[in-house]
Amino acid sequence: MCRVLAYIGPEISLENLLLKPENSLINQALDPERHPELQLAGWGFGAWSEHLLKPEEPFIYRRPMAAFYDDNATRMLPSLQASTMLAHVRAAAYHAKVVMVDENCHPFCFEGTPWIVAQNGYLPGWQVLQRELLQHCKDEYLTQMLGTTDTEFVYALLLSLLEGNSDEDVQRAVEELLRLVAKAMKDLDLPGLTKLKMALVSQDRIIGINWGLGHQGEVDPAGDWRELRKADAGTDDFALGMLLEPMYLLLGRNFQHDEANYGFQECTEDEATAAVFASEPLSEDGDDWIPLEYGSIMFLAKDGERITRTVKELQL
Repeated sequence: MCRVLAYIGPEISLENLLLKPENSLINQALDPERHPELQLAGWGFGAWSEHLLKPEEPFIYRRPMAAFYDDNATRMLPSLQASTMLAHVRAAAYHAKVVMVDENCHPFCFEGTPWIVAQNGYLPGWQVLQRELLQHCKDEYLTQMLGTTDTEFVYALLLSLLEGNSDEDVQRAVEELLRLVAKAMKDLDLPGLTKLKMALVSQDRIIGINWGLGHQGEVDPAGDWRELRKADAGTDDFALGMLLEPMYLLLGRNFQHDEANYGFQECTEDEATAAVFASEPLSEDGDDWIPLEYGSIMFLAKDGERITRTVKELQL
């Protein structure tokens, strides 16, 4: 799986979010703490800033190479800042069938929606599952697909299922999406472990999703992710552990511009003015990071200067 990082809060240099910290997203491309593979298949980010000429639209950058090899990163990121951001480094299998192009890098961004998306997830057999799922996709999103990834198709399907952009609308669409995937797998006899570890982001909002299906298409697979992750990489138990493990949130205020680490000034949740949502804790002391457990959806939003957080259980 890939790695995701999202931020909302006061304007901040992208260098301090993506480049400087020891466990920054770009450094995770080479040395991820909780992933067995290198993230070599591309990287990208989308950012909103009041300093852009079009502040209501995300600035999108994507490149199909390892982030630490991209000289644009060290030249561009120190000159940019954002109040909302979504970034991603892409992992892919180590073989020649992997298509390395801009169009397969996250985040994905379609016209006609405020949402961009990135995920560290997987929809097995998605090309065949389209036999059942395409009927639920709107032409306005299908015709914008340019790449060959499961995430871009999931994005098109999710947008097609949205009836609005409220938190309730998004939760209903996510639940309907997984229901349709589970039904398609059953109808086509193609069960498979499915990961929806996703960040759906629009200006001043982050929606974190941690859900999926087990090896047999079950929505509530049993197991302790910590014990399952002790299995050898590549085994079914290890893959199930990666499905069931949490994603993570850090809340606080006065983001410390520390080149070595991520950190906020400690405060109560009601006083928090910024948030970082990520695939794994990004600081050495992970005690301050709040887990988003499997089967949950989290809604983060800026309300004036503070950040609001709501977590709900997803149901199929």
